[in-house]
Amino acid sequence: MTVTIKDVARLAGVSQSSVCRALANPDQVRPETRERVETAARDLGYYPNRAARSLITGRTGNIGVVLPDLANPFFPSVVKAIQTQARRADYAVFLSDTDEDPALEVPLIRALTKQVDGFLLCSPRASDDELKAFAGQAPIVVLNRRITPFPSVTADSADGMRQAVAHLHALGHRRIAYVAGPRTSWSNRDRLRGLRSATAAHDMDLIEAGNTAPTVEGGTAVADLVVASPATAVIAYNDLIALGLFNRFAARGIAVPERISVIGFDDILLAGLVHPGLTTVAIAKEQIGRAAVELLLESMAAEQERPARRVLPTQLIVRGSTGPLHD
Repeated sequence: MTVTIKDVARLAGVSQSSVCRALANPDQVRPETRERVETAARDLGYYPNRAARSLITGRTGNIGVVLPDLANPFFPSVVKAIQTQARRADYAVFLSDTDEDPALEVPLIRALTKQVDGFLLCSPRASDDELKAFAGQAPIVVLNRRITPFPSVTADSADGMRQAVAHLHALGHRRIAYVAGPRTSWSNRDRLRGLRSATAAHDMDLIEAGNTAPTVEGGTAVADLVVASPATAVIAYNDLIALGLFNRFAARGIAVPERISVIGFDDILLAGLVHPGLTTVAIAKEQIGRAAVELLLESMAAEQERPARRVLPTQLIVRGSTGPLHD
């Protein structure tokens, strides 16, 4: 049998309108009334109808999450943390995947605008101007990218690259290749800036091997260019590209790390399961998801968006894919 607001009101000894206010806008009722309503709802197993509640509050109780590729193992950990944190605040999550197609992002955001109270844009690929057009239409928090005027959550990629370069320098490497990710990726540009600064500080040669898809196939496709270069170590935009390098190197009989050392970025689960284990820069994926939801809830509660920025630390995880330079 379906439990209704009328049942809650009868058990709590209040009017149905008081139940609506207590559940939708608890600050508008006395604490003792709110407590009676919440107790009655909990005892009866009553859950408010989101559609009905939205008519009262003007809010949907939903958060929209747009990301480039759910198949990328980096994103499920972030999404799981987003869902957990959103659930604690009584919000549901609408998830959309653009399949690495920047042209799909803006139409998806536009289509979801009336169905959600705010957006979390994970590593968006659309241009700044395209995304800025949504400023004021709905609260937006950006993950793995910075776009004024939106709040953002990013990882300290520059420090991650500094750690990676210092590690390779200590092992005797002086020529490093970098396999870049998508040209439209802000994270890629941020990591490359950090890498250029770190290699310059250590007086090391940086060989930029070009851009590729952030996938295993992308890494496999560019591996021969890395081998043909004078680099003795390679840093990949992400772990998937690094694993693609592994595949091609193995097919050609090129030993890792004896012939070339490899470092990835993200520390996905597979990084610790391959042989040799992949040395990588770890990003606090769960913390990024939780922090993004917190910023979004703050933005939705405020009268206007505040351009808050949270930068989370990175950490180099050393495994078997890096080793001393061999003459």
